[in-house]
Amino acid sequence: MTTNLLRLEPQKRLYSLDALRGFDMFWITGGGEPVIAVLQILGCAGAIGPQFHHVEWEGFHFCDLIFPLFMFVAGVAIPYSLKSLREKEVPRQKMLLKAFRRLVFLVLLGIMYNGLLQTGFQNVRFPSVLGQIGVAYFLATVIVIYFKSFRSWFFWLGGILVGIGIIQLLVPVPGFGAGVLTPEGCINGYIDRMILPGRLNGGIFDPEGILCCLSATGISLMGAIAGNILLREKIGDWKKLLYFTVAGISFIAVAILLSPVYPIIKSCCTSTFSLLSGGIGLLLLSLFYLIIDHWGYRKWAFFFRVIGMNSIFIYLFTRIVDVHTISNFFLGSLATLFGEYGNLLLSLGDLFLVWSLLYYMYKKKIFLRV
Repeated sequence: MTTNLLRLEPQKRLYSLDALRGFDMFWITGGGEPVIAVLQILGCAGAIGPQFHHVEWEGFHFCDLIFPLFMFVAGVAIPYSLKSLREKEVPRQKMLLKAFRRLVFLVLLGIMYNGLLQTGFQNVRFPSVLGQIGVAYFLATVIVIYFKSFRSWFFWLGGILVGIGIIQLLVPVPGFGAGVLTPEGCINGYIDRMILPGRLNGGIFDPEGILCCLSATGISLMGAIAGNILLREKIGDWKKLLYFTVAGISFIAVAILLSPVYPIIKSCCTSTFSLLSGGIGLLLLSLFYLIIDHWGYRKWAFFFRVIGMNSIFIYLFTRIVDVHTISNFFLGSLATLFGEYGNLLLSLGDLFLVWSLLYYMYKKKIFLRV
């Protein structure tokens, strides 16, 4: 990572990691719209369509995986980034300062994403997706920098998951008691209302609030542990894949088994949600690594890699620029001629515009780094 906004592509990158990041960002850049349009044409949108929308509170849909998967992938990159710095004999203090700068920059970008430049500080929302990524990445980086023992990372991961569980289930909230995991009664919202200034996204709670950021650190740390395993040359590819698969299935199983008493809730980032999303992240990393880096089938993943190389840029771009309006300007009249296929044409137009811009940046070696 670098504090320079634009830089040339680094010489050595894990291809599967960029592809997985791009696969994740694909759904943010409008990838879900063509899928929904196809489902509507086939008449099965009612059964599968909800997976492309967030659950209202408790439960898990495919759409709920997008954000934590990005944090997981960011965690995988931590050992790679620190390895490069250690090879250059960069002191730990400078590593920490670099991570802290990234945290500050992401928090500021997140506040601007929430509309600071548009509406000013009046009723501004300070928590954000980018801010939560920044906090989780920073705290996971601190653990990796100052605790070199691989075993200690597992203790930290267990401590975070268990600690968040204890706070959410056993610490009482005035007027509600302990373990009331509702928007009104969860301790996440209580802490956010007491400490955070400005507007909360949920009114009485914020899905990117203080306790959520601390909980999300566990997801980034899962990624960092996976990244460390990938870096170990003494461990063969099949053993790495076995580790990821067994751990991923185990995390998912534990999350499901605990869910009746400790629900899976994204909006307050319960530890069961972290385990489930981290487990799926491990399985996806295993799949992408197997196909792309082990077997060497890379061509199919180029589409995703182009997106993954500029993930922060496209996240901000789609917030600022109304791509659908541009697509409709060029394809609107044509879409009306296609009847029920019109929405599919427009959504593909959106995706084409976004990917074309990213491809241009890729060819020009322009990459936004934080």
